[in-house]
Amino acid sequence: MQFAHEPVLLQETLKYLNPRPGEIFVDATVGGGGHSSAILEKIMPGGHLVAIDQDDEALEAAKKRLAPWTENIDFVKGNFAKLKAILAKLNIAAVDGLLLDIGVSSYQLDEEERGFSYHTDALLDMRMNREGDTTAADLVNNLDAAELTRIIRDYGEELWAKRIAEFIVATREKQGPITTTKQLVEVIKAAIPARARRRGPHPARRTFQALRIAVNDELNALEKVLQQGIECLKPGGRLVVITFHSLEDRLAKKILQHAASGCECPPGLPVCVCGKQQQIKILTPKPVKASESELKKNPRARSAKLRAAIKVLNMGKGE
Repeated sequence: MQFAHEPVLLQETLKYLNPRPGEIFVDATVGGGGHSSAILEKIMPGGHLVAIDQDDEALEAAKKRLAPWTENIDFVKGNFAKLKAILAKLNIAAVDGLLLDIGVSSYQLDEEERGFSYHTDALLDMRMNREGDTTAADLVNNLDAAELTRIIRDYGEELWAKRIAEFIVATREKQGPITTTKQLVEVIKAAIPARARRRGPHPARRTFQALRIAVNDELNALEKVLQQGIECLKPGGRLVVITFHSLEDRLAKKILQHAASGCECPPGLPVCVCGKQQQIKILTPKPVKASESELKKNPRARSAKLRAAIKVLNMGKGE
């Protein structure tokens, strides 16, 4: 299958990143290179892009799409949670812009053998990095009911988490390991009462989301890359993060708000003793969503939310 990548919120991304000739940018989730190609057009001549992804097929697709600018790109296979180490290895002290397009790509969802989709039957995998140690099948077949409940409840926001976890454990004890997406979907359907299955999205959607997040440690990685990314921006550098579900968006909002706040000392102290300074200014008081015209072309953009910030000059003393 060809790695097709429709960049979400492209014009809005360019607006807030505001790439200019000669600047250094990081696309920490390069995917098929859709956002990156538009950024590269803006930072030429003299610009440089660091293109990071942990998916080999995504990187190969990006290399083909971005071939005209190869001399201006460092392609890096790695997890964006190690952003500072990646930049240090490239001898890049700070960057002008950082893009994070979080979540699983359309290609990964549609490629049956990856095991991300509950619509097709495949091995339970869900690894974005195929060299990763843990698959969804490992979690489903080795964790106890309490830990499965926690994952499905916390990462999937699933009301029936406890019941689904109990059905998973009971099924594997009676019938052996659950190894395919179809097997897991059937267990989930059996666990959720019929009246609840008739409402809302596909009954397996939240559980599959939860397992994918756990397999790839997505929330911890997002927290690390946002914190490191803010540190790695030059004064006046811009950051854009695009998320696709509420857990990611809430985490991104929390981290950006914390970085945008200054002193946290209790009221009444004559002088600041905490030493905390404002690092960024938030450019999007509310998340930016896809326009109706974009949704007509790309329905998967419906859940996308964009947040943006700029690194303040002089560490909180004004811009």
